[in-house]
Amino acid sequence: MSTPIADYALLGDTERAALISRSGSVDWLCLPRFDAPACFAAILGDEENGRWLIGPDGEARSTRTYREQSFVLDTVHETDTGRVRVTDLMPFGDGRADLVRVVEGLDGEVAMLHEWVVRTQYGKVLPWVSRIADEAGHTVIRAVAGPDMLVLRGDRLPVPEDHHHRDRFTVAAGDRLTFSMTWVPSWCDVPPTLDVQRRIDDTVAHFDEWASRHTHQGRYRDAVTRSLLVLRLLTDELRGGIVAAPTTSLPESVGGERNWDYRYCWLRDASLTLEALLSCGYVDETRLWRDWLVRAVAGDPADLQIMYAVDGARELPERELDHLPGYAGSRPVRIGNGAVDQRQSDVLGEVMISLDAARRLGVRESSETWAVQKALVDDLADHWEQSDHGLWEIRGPARHFTHSRVMVWAAFDRAVRAVEEKGHDGDVERWRELRERVHAEVCERGYARERNTFTQHYDTREVDAALLLIPVVGFLPADDERVLGTVRAVEEDLLRDGFVLRYRTQSGVDGLAGDENPFLACSFWLAQAYARTGRLDDAHAMMQRLLAVRNDLGLLSEEYDPRTGQLVGNFPQAFSHLALVQAACAIAAAEGVTVTE
Repeated sequence: MSTPIADYALLGDTERAALISRSGSVDWLCLPRFDAPACFAAILGDEENGRWLIGPDGEARSTRTYREQSFVLDTVHETDTGRVRVTDLMPFGDGRADLVRVVEGLDGEVAMLHEWVVRTQYGKVLPWVSRIADEAGHTVIRAVAGPDMLVLRGDRLPVPEDHHHRDRFTVAAGDRLTFSMTWVPSWCDVPPTLDVQRRIDDTVAHFDEWASRHTHQGRYRDAVTRSLLVLRLLTDELRGGIVAAPTTSLPESVGGERNWDYRYCWLRDASLTLEALLSCGYVDETRLWRDWLVRAVAGDPADLQIMYAVDGARELPERELDHLPGYAGSRPVRIGNGAVDQRQSDVLGEVMISLDAARRLGVRESSETWAVQKALVDDLADHWEQSDHGLWEIRGPARHFTHSRVMVWAAFDRAVRAVEEKGHDGDVERWRELRERVHAEVCERGYARERNTFTQHYDTREVDAALLLIPVVGFLPADDERVLGTVRAVEEDLLRDGFVLRYRTQSGVDGLAGDENPFLACSFWLAQAYARTGRLDDAHAMMQRLLAVRNDLGLLSEEYDPRTGQLVGNFPQAFSHLALVQAACAIAAAEGVTVTE
């Protein structure tokens, strides 16, 4: 049986991340960065695909919390004979790739199991493992495969057994054992020992200080804080890229084929993340991502991609890993993402909206950063009439998606603002004219008068949850009858058990078999729409319903299955968390609460 997705906790240091189960098994870890191959891949298979378990050897009642506002995880396991606490973290800010685990006896005695199973290249490659002495003369375990070396230290080390390393031991009250694993390139020396307590203290202090700076004061402040922290953790501290999720191929529907790799940087998702951060007072993070953007898209604007690797690399070929059975048998397992080659006309609109918001908060443009934006907008002006694959990366035929056309309007609108309000140079007369043409086209071809709703694309009467964003980007006011009619149509067609689908898959628009579950970001969008249209009671009801499906640590996946009560899809998902922040801000604004200072 696969571990429920909600049973996983997130560890990370802003360059890489791990998922650890309630029982203490690290079942997913990519090293040395978010989009690198996994050395623990049990979440997509079993223990033979790699994991690191430290937990009770038998039945236990387990509770867990993050320490303060950090991602230092404390899990207390209680058995019939005693209690033990395991503290897990990936230390922040030391320039290393470490995973640290501390075991402390609290009461009585607890029998523990330690199992270390390293399999590089997504659980496929068995490394060469040996015991050596470190710089202080202490014995460590070293696992080497190709470019990767993993070094395990500990107060007592597991012993080899059938290509695993295992140990059983008993922890009594007052006992404390420390373990750490470090990744380095295989041609490097074994790194020195960490000062574990200092790294714990520094990591907690860093995230506490960062969380204390956000300015949201609404009713859902605690949920906003954890969501902002998730977004921060998924922003690469060194390179500036923002990943959509730290995982690949966790299924949108268990047993189905809608399994995608989200360990990359979508310009859209990153832009929306910046908008969420900016709305809560975080401005410096915008500069980090903007500089990443300029590097990533440098060159011919016609070569703009919708996504890039964490370091800005362009090649993300999609392939299937046949050696992995998938989460709960959900195949195929994919790495890379074929959507990289799609045209998605909404992307530049999101980029321009986020950079416009940054300018309004005082982030200064350099000549280079504005030149890149201007070139991208000029290229859009030459190609804006082309069909695309839309926000949802439809793998069916390209169409004129209404949301995409709205975002084309937004790109021209924000470019015009930059000239009119900030004095930047550009072909503003052409941009103004195109802005008006796009607006008129959308209102004519993307709107169904007989039902008073905007439509998913120009050749259908189906609706799409992305249409809820029309007033958010300023295309029409929230009290426009066409907006109100669209909200009603979404409620009628896309609500499933109180949560919102992206669109009706039965229409066949996406070219894929099977169904999918409600998309959590879309449900937050409906809460935001309720707030903007004066339906505050409905907004609060939806928010409370959504907050109730978070796991015990406040984390959300991509989708939710209301029939089974399970989180599904990649986890944790930046899109879900940024949409939570946006909805909370919209509700606070509707209630007259000061959101930023």
